Amino acid sequence: MGQAWGFGRHGGPEVQEFFDRPDPVPGSGEVLIRVDVAGVNPLDHLLRSGLVPGLDGGRPFPRVLGMEAAGTVLALGEDVDGLEVGDAVFGFALTGGGTYAETTVLSAPNTARIPAGLSATVAATLPVAGTTAVDALDQLGLPAGATVLVNGVGGGVGLAVARLAVARELRVIGTGSTAKRESAEAVGARFIDYTAEDVGAAARELVPDGFDGIVDLAGGPSLRTVAPLAREARTVISVGDMSVAELGGRFVERRLDRENLARSARLALDGVLAPVITAVHPLADAPAALATVENGHPSGKVVIKVA
Repeated sequence: MGQAWGFGRHGGPEVQEFFDRPDPVPGSGEVLIRVDVAGVNPLDHLLRSGLVPGLDGGRPFPRVLGMEAAGTVLALGEDVDGLEVGDAVFGFALTGGGTYAETTVLSAPNTARIPAGLSATVAATLPVAGTTAVDALDQLGLPAGATVLVNGVGGGVGLAVARLAVARELRVIGTGSTAKRESAEAVGARFIDYTAEDVGAAARELVPDGFDGIVDLAGGPSLRTVAPLAREARTVISVGDMSVAELGGRFVERRLDRENLARSARLALDGVLAPVITAVHPLADAPAALATVENGHPSGKVVIKVA
């Protein structure tokens, strides 16, 4: 038996609970891992609230929270290639196993080895934030010297996008609240504080001819404010708002495969995708970890250290 933290029904934080569960048995295409570190993401509380159906693998309640983790392979299901028992790995729990737990199952095609020299803590932040940053900037395809606006730069994904954009020799402007200024400027972004100035006016002053591309992480009214700032609507990519298509832009096309995970790990090993980890919680503190992401708009990534 191992401890896990999850939810007994859909709803708000009141439905969350700790419980014991037997080690999951890996099915076809799955690996059982001992979880060392789990990443915390906004998607976690959206799944708990029942707003993102279809990612629970059909598992019964109580369900375990969490979508990304790093750990050690304990057992292999059938039809698993390229991984072995004892491997240090990181990846996605796309079949509903959750990751806020002592052990869990990851989807083998969406799991990669952790390269030597990369910590499990860093690796656990890459499945969501790291690969999203790579996907968004690859799909923009901007040349060195171009200017990109990162709308909502202060969170884990936004900082990863900004850092990777700077490494690609792009000029980066980021929007965020006052508390995000220091972390955004530390990764090389010019910062616009939406709580203190008009974003549209400030952006036009910095880039009068319009942005070569926009990566939107905020969605909603904020997306509609910044989208007209792009030279061409098709160069607006949103990570969190599918209605971007109504504005002529595109929703990010996610690549969750092992190859993209490995690529993100190499970038992290080289220091290009160095995550800004602002809080590390033990499993017993999982409620506080998720509350930080759900309510506090953290500057950077929050992780749960399980092992």
